This record gives sequence, structure tokens and C-alpha cells, in this order.
Amino acid sequence: MISIIAAIGKNNELGKKNDLLFKLPADMKHFKEITSGHPVIMGRKTFESIGKILPNRRNIVITRDSNYKKENIEIAHSLNDAIFIFNNNDEEVFIIGGGEIYKQVFELADKLYITHIDAEDKDADTFFPEIIPIVWNEVSRQEHKKDEKNPYAYTFSVYKKFI
Repeated sequence: MISIIAAIGKNNELGKKNDLLFKLPADMKHFKEITSGHPVIMGRKTFESIGKILPNRRNIVITRDSNYKKENIEIAHSLNDAIFIFNNNDEEVFIIGGGEIYKQVFELADKLYITHIDAEDKDADTFFPEIIPIVWNEVSRQEHKKDEKNPYAYTFSVYKKFI
């Protein structure tokens, strides 16, 4: 099963200059809880913006650079190569970014874990694909108000593809 996990603003904003737009500790905790124990696939820029391997997860980094090497990560040279690793496996695999990887995998994904953030950033340079309701069915939703640790209201939503 291919799942995508992302935090997006009101206009599907993901990031700016290879960084997240909105810092929400609750979203980081949610991300860790959902992906822990599962493989995560990410682009090289996303990996470098995180700056370390994600513990308790199999880390697969996609890069076109055939000389790219880092300790304790697996390298794939295309999205297809990364997904092929799990071809005969029922394990849930998480795509964690960035924007180009999301666009490439969106049609193949089975499930979306989306944090909808009640904020916008007009300077965003990276966007998430549109979640079209006739393609994606929202199967769970948890709404949260902003608080002293989380400066924006946010909603954790899970979508499954209609098939």
C-alpha cells in the first residue's frame, strides 16, 4: 500500500525554499506516530532539509545522482525503483515529499494522510496536488483549534481512493 503524508495550507501550499511553511508540533508528533515502523520514501532535497535519517523507519531517498551516498539510507534513482523495492509486499509505505515526488506518485497512491492547516502563505513555491472528492473519500477527520504550542488551527484527515 502506498500512502502519502503531508501538511498543507489553505491553497495546497507545502513549502518555500526547501522548507516547511508551517511549524506545528502536533503535526510533527502525528507524522512520527503514523510513519514510525514503516518505510519512508523521499526525494533528496527533502532528506537534506530534514538533515538526518528518521529513526525506526526504513529511509529510501530518491536521487538522480549516481554518486550520492549517505549512511543508513537506501538510494533509489527513480520513484519506480523506490516503489519496486516493495512490489511484492503488503506493507504500508509512506511517501513524505517533496513536491515533485508527490506529483509523480499521486496517481499510484492508495491513501492520503493530510494535515490541513488553517493558514496560507502567498510566497510558497511548492504545492501539493489537488485532492479531488470524486477520486478521494475522506474516511476520518480530527479538527483541532490553535493553542499555545500550535499557532494555527489544523485538521488531520485520512483519504482513501475510490476504486
